Amino acid sequence: MGLFTVAEAREELARLLPVLDELVRLRADAAELCASLAPDGPPTPLGGLPEMKAAQARLDDLMTTVQQTGAELKGFAPLLVDFPADLDGVPVLLCWLEGDTELAWYHRADLGFAGRRRLDC
Repeated sequence: MGLFTVAEAREELARLLPVLDELVRLRADAAELCASLAPDGPPTPLGGLPEMKAAQARLDDLMTTVQQTGAELKGFAPLLVDFPADLDGVPVLLCWLEGDTELAWYHRADLGFAGRRRLDC
């Protein structure tokens, strides 16, 4: 896939937010189910092994949906989604972190998350 403009990345993120919300919910369900399946694990009303396998399959589907847009799913807990872009001739990743209310950050592709800066636009 190609590069995103800031506007395109923001539009794509808006379309992805319901997917990302479901991913967060299922991530929590899967963690609870996994804990309940451990020896002496506490019971959960969410179910058992079949529900855990279904949650894992759905998580895989959701992650594929994100990646098919050209966005890069970089983190799972917390969710971190990067959109490849170019700002003034510099390769960057427009960066959304779980909890962000909008796409307002970027980092140079060679620096990673530690180089995260706020977008001017």
